[in-house]
Amino acid sequence: MTENQKNGDGKFQRTPMREQDPAVRSRNFLEVPYGYSEEEAVREAKRCIQCKKPLCVEGCPVNVKIPEFLKLISEGRFAEAAAKIKETNALPAICGRVCPQEDQCEKRCILGKKGAPICIGNLERFAADWERQHGKIRIPEIKPPNGKRVAIVGSGPAGLTCAGELVKEGFDVTVFEALHEAGGVLTYGIPEFRLPKEIVKQEVSYLEKLGVKIEKNSVIGKTINVDELLGEENFDAVFIGSGAGLPSFMNIKGENLIGVYSANEYLTRSNLMKAYLEDSPTPIMRGRNVVTVGGGNVAMDAARTALRLGAEKSIIVYRRSEQEMPAREAEIHHAKQEGIIFNYLCNPVEILDDSNGFVQAVRCIRMELGEPDSSGRRRPIPVQGSEFDIPCDVVIIAIGNSPNPLISMSTPDIKISKRGTIEADEKDGRTSKKFVYAGGDIVTGAATVILAMGAGKVAARSIMEDLLVPVDQQKFS
Repeated sequence: MTENQKNGDGKFQRTPMREQDPAVRSRNFLEVPYGYSEEEAVREAKRCIQCKKPLCVEGCPVNVKIPEFLKLISEGRFAEAAAKIKETNALPAICGRVCPQEDQCEKRCILGKKGAPICIGNLERFAADWERQHGKIRIPEIKPPNGKRVAIVGSGPAGLTCAGELVKEGFDVTVFEALHEAGGVLTYGIPEFRLPKEIVKQEVSYLEKLGVKIEKNSVIGKTINVDELLGEENFDAVFIGSGAGLPSFMNIKGENLIGVYSANEYLTRSNLMKAYLEDSPTPIMRGRNVVTVGGGNVAMDAARTALRLGAEKSIIVYRRSEQEMPAREAEIHHAKQEGIIFNYLCNPVEILDDSNGFVQAVRCIRMELGEPDSSGRRRPIPVQGSEFDIPCDVVIIAIGNSPNPLISMSTPDIKISKRGTIEADEKDGRTSKKFVYAGGDIVTGAATVILAMGAGKVAARSIMEDLLVPVDQQKFS
């Protein structure tokens, strides 16, 4: 025990999670943090003061019973802690790794007023990993079949959460996934070193054990549409959680050159198609000098992936300053540790070629910050005459995604916003079409995993309400 702990100061000091050395991990795809040992987990969980009014729970989009599972960990009751989390969160091993706890549950932790908040995310990950590694996975009680069938479009975090909530209540649930692997953005978007795909597979497997059916290679809006699901396929309700997988581009000269990728394609090739393996049938350009445009988590993922694919230099180009970057602080920190080069306050205006159709450089212009825009961040303004070139052979555009229009085009009576998102009440997930619900990125645009999960949970409650109550009491507008 340290002197600080003897004096009581240890309650305000976090237990750090051990990680791979940056110089080593930047050249492999193994997960960066090692996870807690049992001793580390117990020590960190004992820091919780068990507030009478736990604000951390209010900060969680899926309302995990945080003090309760922390107390169980502190007592060494790890399997029970995992079961407690799963009462409200079907994907704890995923959430513990990729949720922005620093802006949600941990931000509300009372210990943060005098020191460091509890490492809630690390402990959630620990409990889920311990349960899996020790073969202690418990299947909760499933209610008898209620005769109602629900189709879920998309097997990302929103769809999986909605499915998990419904199947426990006796619904017959089928998830339709367009790709050949389940998981949505968890599988194709987030790199192995942040979220191992084996973890995603095992979380999906858990839902299948609960009774969720998953049909892969099923493109809703093409192979079958929403009306057909509600019609001849005899589903009583449809939840749309198909995400936002349509990449945005800058519309500058040179974006069609060989060596230019959207982050969506670049990460999908690496994560889903395993392009980083020597014998992968889906190749990817392994640039020596790679420029990634953007400042969010996806940009960090792409830039760090480029290093692991052999880049000598991996460079972030972002039009605002570091203070405005939307990426998680932890992701920026890890990127810096690994040697990612950050070019702030500059923006590409053209991608230059080598006269053979290949990328040779990115021409950028310096920016300065003006007054805040609609996002609340200061608007970047070009500095005339400040153009400069960054030599590179691969460019990755990571400036955001929007929903694929396939479902909206094939479902003409569902309201769509000007941004191409489905209009749904975020309080209940109901859309303009009766018995059709939506949530996650398809409604909000690209956001976080945990917010999508929260939306899936909200929609599940509405589906239960609408399908299990008398017709004259249903809450459709």
